[in-house]
Amino acid sequence: MSLLIKASDNGPTDNDEAPDNDDALLGGRIASMTVHLARTDEFALLTLDRPEVLNALNFATLRELDRRLDEVAAGQARALFVTGAGDRAFCAGADIKELMGRSMIAHRRGIAEGQRVISRFASLPMPSVALINGYAFGGGLELAMACNFRLALKTARLGLPEIKLGVIPGYGGTQRLPRLVGETRALDIVMTGRTVMADEAERIGLVHRLVDADLLDAGKVFAREMTRYGLPALALARDAVARALDHPLDDGLKLEADLNTLAFQTEDATEGLTAFIEKRKPAFRDK
Repeated sequence: MSLLIKASDNGPTDNDEAPDNDDALLGGRIASMTVHLARTDEFALLTLDRPEVLNALNFATLRELDRRLDEVAAGQARALFVTGAGDRAFCAGADIKELMGRSMIAHRRGIAEGQRVISRFASLPMPSVALINGYAFGGGLELAMACNFRLALKTARLGLPEIKLGVIPGYGGTQRLPRLVGETRALDIVMTGRTVMADEAERIGLVHRLVDADLLDAGKVFAREMTRYGLPALALARDAVARALDHPLDDGLKLEADLNTLAFQTEDATEGLTAFIEKRKPAFRDK
């Protein structure tokens, strides 16, 4: 459950990337009322498109996200970018009106489904990068935190303001935030509901980099630092690091040994080791 801030500024300006007609990566652009999926170079670009409500998440949007993530997972993108339509908000949270008057069972079911969909951003076959182009509050920040990486404009503002409504985060905020910034800072952010400015977000590790130019272009440069390598090895490395906080050190080392062994069984590992010996650049094939 997440707070939606009121839209009081000037209307947003649509700055979505124009789709590519090449169907090889994602089957082309898939249009919907609230979510768009497009190809941009070798990457997938997913855009939340409800600018009139600052790209707030409602249940229909979550269902669309789920379907679009199926498309991304089955495609050939080197990385997934996710952002919000317009120049005001990445995603300002949940649609509060939709949360009113539901039974306890319906509410619990909705929270579980939202957690499931948002958690998918963490475990795609390719890296996921949140491009935070404005407000990222409540469910919007929870979605961004589920992504493997977060880049933000220097004007972005982030927070988990649910406490101001008498509730708490429900799409992973209380669990992912302390893993990113530590318990002390997470308690401060969650229990005060305060807004975190972009410079602080970078300083405490909530975002990886700040951008003062074109966010999508910066995202491509950032992603290409890793996507020149094989996707299987990237996924295994990501999973090993992600599980480090969930296991005692001895168990984590055993897990690392297992994942390392899996990596060595890939064709990419053979290519990488051979290329090193032959003093040439490897040609990874994601196998």
